[in-house]
Amino acid sequence: MKKFRKYINLFIFMILVILTFNSQYNPFKMGDVAIFSQSKKEDPLYQEILDKQLEYQEDAENAYIDDVWKKTPGRNGRVVNVDKSYDKMKEAGTFDGSLLVYEKIEPEVSLSDLPASPIYRGHPKKEMVALMINVSWGTEHIPTMLKTLQENKVKATFFIEGKWAKENSELVKMIDEQGHIIGNHAYNHPDMARISNQNIVDQIAQTNEILEAITGKTPKWFAPPSGSFNDQVVQSAYNLNMETILWTVDTIDWKNPSVSVMINRVNSKLHPGATILMHPTPVMAEGLDLLIKTIKENEYRIGTIDKLLNNDR
Repeated sequence: MKKFRKYINLFIFMILVILTFNSQYNPFKMGDVAIFSQSKKEDPLYQEILDKQLEYQEDAENAYIDDVWKKTPGRNGRVVNVDKSYDKMKEAGTFDGSLLVYEKIEPEVSLSDLPASPIYRGHPKKEMVALMINVSWGTEHIPTMLKTLQENKVKATFFIEGKWAKENSELVKMIDEQGHIIGNHAYNHPDMARISNQNIVDQIAQTNEILEAITGKTPKWFAPPSGSFNDQVVQSAYNLNMETILWTVDTIDWKNPSVSVMINRVNSKLHPGATILMHPTPVMAEGLDLLIKTIKENEYRIGTIDKLLNNDR
């Protein structure tokens, strides 16, 4: 009996080997995947995602120059990835819009494709704001503000005067090493709209050289002192591969308001894509923490100028 069992087992093994390598029947082929794929598409949940995908799809928006707000960044579009969305929802078995997976669509025109023009804000649908800290004085308040930013895990954009940077290179390094963006605030705080074309270029280029020597990075954002500029200022910065940045919300901290007055002023003007101007002043050293918390309570993210002005949603 044992002898026959040995031959029977050998016979069964040979049949399995033949079937395995038979091109018409291979259990290792993707038949099971095809069956699974077919059953997935027959799942009512899969069909529901297919039916609703257009409700969540959004076209990409090109960057443009607004009559009032001037150069305005574009915004990525999005389409639903039905298969990946289904995979995230199938365990629960019900449709959940928060679990949708998207593929992004890049706009055809980005900020870098536009001619010279000032920038005041991010995309008007972007639920993000940027803190602009213009620095040409207030040295004693920088460490306190950096500590507050670090504790709140917020990155800001510091526009630094060239002359100040030369005298405070260690603070410039500290700002850079903590991951903040450093922009150009001219060399010695002139009225940029009232100086010669050559002086405009010198103010920006000299400051770039100083900041690059300290950080190893060339700034790509320029904030004219006191917001004073003309077309030549914007064009000169553009010729140096820089964008001119202004603001939409002003803390007016240089007037030394109370923290509550400063917070209320910002709160009343907060909007998607806002650029919030401030300086290293006593009120900002004291009130920056509360300002950050207030912005977050209004459900805005806080990012650098780089992030505010990119195409990400």
